[in-house]
Amino acid sequence: MNVSNVIPAQKSVREFAYSTLKEQIMKLELEPGRKISESEITKNLTVSRTPIREAFQRLAQEELLVIYPQRGTEVSKIDLDHVEEARFLRENTERGIVKEACLEFSEEYLFQLEMNLNMQELCDKKQNYSRLYQLDDEFHRILFSGCKKDRIWNLLQQMNSHFNRLRILRLSSGMEWDNIITQHKKIYELILSKDTDKVDEVMEKHLKLVVTEKDVLKEKYPDYFK
Repeated sequence: MNVSNVIPAQKSVREFAYSTLKEQIMKLELEPGRKISESEITKNLTVSRTPIREAFQRLAQEELLVIYPQRGTEVSKIDLDHVEEARFLRENTERGIVKEACLEFSEEYLFQLEMNLNMQELCDKKQNYSRLYQLDDEFHRILFSGCKKDRIWNLLQQMNSHFNRLRILRLSSGMEWDNIITQHKKIYELILSKDTDKVDEVMEKHLKLVVTEKDVLKEKYPDYFK
């Protein structure tokens, strides 16, 4: 047997199990507080138990699963302290990013933002909110990339699991996207006009939206929160 041909396949199964399970948790297909088992997920994904066990451990380290020895495993509930911590970090980091964008954003990245905004408006019109959520993330990623701060963006994503689940919950609750898109357009226009003071103010308000709506969401989905 050629071991070199087997190892990549084993790695692929492990990554498939991890990424699929994480996506189901992040999309709330496996809702906060739900009890799950290795045997259940093994059956659903039709893979062996070992990669599922490894995926459980990785997701527990990321605070998306809670493993209770001898009692079972459940999807972690949304922790609003974690949400606020991630929001605080994003707010203070992105306020610096947009001010830097005012000074050094290239035409290429301005074009990417403009195209992204056009797609946001189209998806809002078509009520394609799943794609709109992706475009929202992409808008912010472009800001970091245009300032050559991709590694910081990737680092932020490691802390955003509870924050992003709250955003998904917001989407599924039917709250309007108009305000978010309007703020994105304003950020773009202020970068164009190089207004560092005003863009800082708008970004601060933009990243506080989740805070203003968390009480409404907690009341509507009380079992999803820690």
